Amino acid sequence: MAERALRGARLGAQSFEDERGVEMAPRQEVEYRLPDGRTFTVTMSDEAEIPAEWEDPKTGQMGRRVGADAPTEDADEKPVRTHWDMLLERRSVEELEDLLSERLEMLRGGEIGPPHLHRRKKKTA
Repeated sequence: MAERALRGARLGAQSFEDERGVEMAPRQEVEYRLPDGRTFTVTMSDEAEIPAEWEDPKTGQMGRRVGADAPTEDADEKPVRTHWDMLLERRSVEELEDLLSERLEMLRGGEIGPPHLHRRKKKTA
C-alpha cells in the first residue's frame, strides 16, 4: 500500500514559482491615527484614492489619516427632501386645505373610500 501512496506537495497556497523577474506594483504606506493617539500603517497602491478614515485591523477603531485635513461637509450634498417638502413645491397650503375639505365631503357622502367608512343615510318613510 505504501508504494501506491500519492506523493506531492501539501494542500494550501504554496507556489513553486520564484519571484525572480517579477516587478511589484508601486505602493505607498499610509499612516492613520486612532483617537487614543496610537498609529497604524496601511499599504496601498500609488494609484489608489486614499480614504480619510480607515478601520484599525487589530482594534476595530476608526483612525484618521495623519496629515489629512479635518473632515468638511460636502457643499455639493443636497439636503434631504421629505414628502411634505415635495408636496409644497407643487401646491400651496391653501390649495391643500381646499383639496382636503373636498375629499372629506366626498368620503362622508359615500362617493369615495371603503364602504365601512360611509355614513348611513337615514331612511325617510
